[in-house]
Amino acid sequence: MEADSVSIWPRMEPFLLGALQVAPSSKLSLHYLRKMATYVRTRDGCFPILGWPMWRHIACGKLQLPEDLAWLYFETFDILVGHTPEERLEWAEFLSQCSSKSELDQQRNKLSVDTLQFLLFLYIQQLNRVSLRTSLIGEEWPSHHRTRSPSPSDREAKTSSQNKNWDDQAHLSFVQSHLAEILELLVEPGQLSQSGQALRDCQISLDAVRSLGLLLEGSVCRGKAVQPVHRLLTKGPLQTQAGYSTLSCSFPLHKLLLCLQHSLTLNPFGITACLHSGKKLAWAQQVEGAMKRAKIARNTHMAPPGSKMVLMSQVFKQTLAKTSDRLTGANIKIHRCSDAFIYLLSPLRSVSLDKCRDSTVVLGPVETSVHIHGCQNVRVVCVAGRIAIGASSRCTLHALTPTRPLLLPGNTDITLGPFHTFYPSLEDHMASVGLAVVPNAWDRPLLLGTEGIVNPSLNASSNPDPACYRLLPPAEFHTLVVPFQMEGDTCEVPSGLPPPYQAALDEKQKRIQNWQKTVTEARLNKEQKRQFQELVEVKFHEWLLETGNRQELDSLIPTTIASLKDSNGPATDTPRVNDTKHMRNGRPVRQSPMAC
Repeated sequence: MEADSVSIWPRMEPFLLGALQVAPSSKLSLHYLRKMATYVRTRDGCFPILGWPMWRHIACGKLQLPEDLAWLYFETFDILVGHTPEERLEWAEFLSQCSSKSELDQQRNKLSVDTLQFLLFLYIQQLNRVSLRTSLIGEEWPSHHRTRSPSPSDREAKTSSQNKNWDDQAHLSFVQSHLAEILELLVEPGQLSQSGQALRDCQISLDAVRSLGLLLEGSVCRGKAVQPVHRLLTKGPLQTQAGYSTLSCSFPLHKLLLCLQHSLTLNPFGITACLHSGKKLAWAQQVEGAMKRAKIARNTHMAPPGSKMVLMSQVFKQTLAKTSDRLTGANIKIHRCSDAFIYLLSPLRSVSLDKCRDSTVVLGPVETSVHIHGCQNVRVVCVAGRIAIGASSRCTLHALTPTRPLLLPGNTDITLGPFHTFYPSLEDHMASVGLAVVPNAWDRPLLLGTEGIVNPSLNASSNPDPACYRLLPPAEFHTLVVPFQMEGDTCEVPSGLPPPYQAALDEKQKRIQNWQKTVTEARLNKEQKRQFQELVEVKFHEWLLETGNRQELDSLIPTTIASLKDSNGPATDTPRVNDTKHMRNGRPVRQSPMAC
């Protein structure tokens, strides 16, 4: 079998979920990471496992990073590498019992990460480094790796991905351009020059190449099982090309570099491939006046775990609702949707909202992160491991999250509120991804700027940008009702409501009861009741129009279920019509949710 039949590509998740969507600290440059790589190899308790106490010592003492930022990187990597749901729930229970910072530190001190993988994770933060030449000309300078102009489909993929975290073309370009530096971080200190650079004849151990599996994977030929990169390099056609020695269990650096450069290709499960060959689905319902430009593509029928994705674009004046195994464990991208109501009620891997406006998005539990970027007047309701908002305005987030929400640069008028809804299978879905109701840090955001932590204080008077966010005033708080009936045992908001918000709801309920009592005691005759009812209905419909809630109700009106056959023929799924009921005017009506 020829070596040319072996393909190696950048894994999606480290870039999608691991690279923070902000320019990294200058202390994470290659110069400092080389010093860190030498330090951890020559100090006890740092290699091959790096604990939080030693990373805090390196980050705060050596690199002069704030402790909150050091923990942010450590915690983000821990979310990325994955734990079983049981382990996550156990960790949440430990944290929920901490009543002081010292107790919290004691728990954090128990955490550790793979040292070399953590180094690579810190290095790929450069993905979102601001380049002066890129900002001036709009694209990276050509390299010897790029020998052709991007095709229209390539440009479509780049436009659709919008940011480098989703852009598999950017992932490949990053690895190609920086592969030599990445491998240098894996070289033992004794094989480095005084300047910290790797000598040409140095060797890289098999254990170090195993760590490279964080970033790279591949297969022997198209359609074969996906394997970690070290397995491909130690057997079959690549073993000789990479120079692997079974005696020393190591690779010559220069041979390994050339072999990887020759074998690198675009991720066959990335956004480009999904747009080209993913299943294209029509919508199961179209409301009156909706534009037929909504598109959806997915690769969940063929991608391995960690690479499953669903892309939704340009949902306009529609309601999309789905709970499906096709969504479970998938990375979801919701792009340029407007005036839409989207309910994705399944356990999800990650969710990105990009350039959406005037929409409501209600999500099932999201195992890793929800990232909101470039959105306007969007309401997001979610339980998630991590939440980040950047370059957005007039957005409201109702969240239950064990980590502090990240407020990235460019935000204005962000409102944070407590998680305030439920659906019948919510608690089962939370358990399946390892998310608990405590701890809940929804009201303690972390402001992350281009120079690091801006100001973690919640005191608006001391906040350098008081217009950036606010906590939702209890007087403005209302619960959200998911308008579908499903099977399950959850019948209330799992976390309950914070006392001020519960008190505000109780007060509203009391006013309703007083109003009902006043109407009853008025003793209206039949004609007066009719006139009064008409007046109330007129005022109610005026309110629906003024607030935009009329559209949400209208989009739930049942329509004739359309055929889902499209131009791709067999590539289109025929959805199963769920027994989902939609509540309107107090009565349930049968309706098919949109297929995804």
